[in-house]
Amino acid sequence: MQATLSPPSTVEYGFRRVIVTITAITCALLEIIDTTIVNVALTDMRGNLGATLTDVNWVITAYAIANVIIVPLTSWLSQQFGRRYYFAASIVLFTVASFLCGNATNIWELVAFRFIQGLGGGALLVTSQTIITEAYPPEKRGMAQAIYGLGVIVGPTLGPPLGGYLIDHYAWPYIFYVNVPVGIIATLLTLTYIRSPHYGGKRKASEVDWLGIFFLIVAVGSLQFILERGQEEDWFDSGLIILFAVLAFLGIYCFVWRELVTPNPVVELRVLKNRNLAIGSVLSFVLGFGLFGSTFVIPIFTQSSLGWTALQSGMLLIPSSLATGFMMPVVGQIIQRGVSQKYLIALGFSIFFLYSLWAYQLIMPSTSSDDLFWPLMVRGFGLGFLFVPTSTLSLSTLHGKEIGQGAAFTGMMRQLGGSFGVALISTYINHQNQQHRVDLLPKLSPYDWEVTQRLQMMAQNFRTQGFTADQALQQAQKLMDLSITRQAALLSYMDVFLGIGIFFVVCVPFVLILRQDKPKGAVSREAMNAH
Repeated sequence: MQATLSPPSTVEYGFRRVIVTITAITCALLEIIDTTIVNVALTDMRGNLGATLTDVNWVITAYAIANVIIVPLTSWLSQQFGRRYYFAASIVLFTVASFLCGNATNIWELVAFRFIQGLGGGALLVTSQTIITEAYPPEKRGMAQAIYGLGVIVGPTLGPPLGGYLIDHYAWPYIFYVNVPVGIIATLLTLTYIRSPHYGGKRKASEVDWLGIFFLIVAVGSLQFILERGQEEDWFDSGLIILFAVLAFLGIYCFVWRELVTPNPVVELRVLKNRNLAIGSVLSFVLGFGLFGSTFVIPIFTQSSLGWTALQSGMLLIPSSLATGFMMPVVGQIIQRGVSQKYLIALGFSIFFLYSLWAYQLIMPSTSSDDLFWPLMVRGFGLGFLFVPTSTLSLSTLHGKEIGQGAAFTGMMRQLGGSFGVALISTYINHQNQQHRVDLLPKLSPYDWEVTQRLQMMAQNFRTQGFTADQALQQAQKLMDLSITRQAALLSYMDVFLGIGIFFVVCVPFVLILRQDKPKGAVSREAMNAH
């Protein structure tokens, strides 16, 4: 009875739905932009705060760990405190922490405030999806997920160019200050328009699953630490990484055991019995891998190999994000007309493979923004076919408080997929760089006539600039070594694009053989017509 009455209490119409949607999508954008906007400011932060490169990387790590910890807890916290007040409190926490980040006087203050900001931000992302989903009637959930997807897809792309602009024209604290006025407005709109559904009362302190919360923090916090810091710590050659790997394994095992035996679990794992949600969670992981992985590798490639600025790299991604935004409502309408989500997801994977293959063939020292424009547009269209069907499939047969629980699972899996993607790509690039360099060096034999001629020409060029014969030869050798390093890097990026493409195309047959439950929207529509 409760599940039947709950959806109408949260469905909005007309002006209220518009305001609720704008509020939720703005908050989702705030959180996601802040995951990438900091990347272009690390150098300035390092110089201004007197930090080492290792220290300043904790600015990213602390935020990511806090995000992943809070995401699974958002559904339970919403029920405990009421969605409206929990969402508003999360916005306030995020906004205040943003202001404190901008005023940090040393690197560890900034890391601490970023962790607090991540606790507020992770809640914004998942709760926004739940709010938007429940604000629309069940038969329009495809369109609701399309609107939410705009923030999730566009957010990571807007971060680098916005950060680059603010740093070029102002200073790094302004990448945090920009959140303050938006956060204040969003808080006021939340308190005025967001409703709190009634899915059960608050639990007493003695009924709260404190042990489950502890195991969750240990599990996902340790896992995220491994993914964020593994590359720098040389993975399992580091005792620290091994320690956190053991903690992650024990934390996950104990958390799953605890949530399945306690009468009041903090995360309802049983909801994963819903086949669509289980499938959608796996697909969300794959989507996060492709989205954040490709968003990570493109700026790295253009800045390190092509010499672009952060602003130029960020601007390159904007047209493809607009293409994704254009596709979102189109795909939402296609779903509403009854096309199976699995066919759209398979199409999205195939398009993403074409983009990866195209980029693989284009990479060279002379690659320009014009060369990358159309492949990135194809990427944008592919993501449009992936996000909406995946989100709709995940939540299509859920109702009541299950929607919030499902959104938390898919959100966490998307974040973890992104973390896995960035970690694996970073490690793979370093490994391939070394391997390609080893393969290329033997080709620079001093007995090779072409190599000798090129080296002599380069040395002659340095002699004309005033270098002695020995100095000119040394400079020529350094320049040739640098060219080998660049060539090895280009080959590594080619390998990455091809690898991502193969990973996605391999997923296609598995998606096509999936058997999904009947969408809830169809049942709801019939019920509404009968009513």
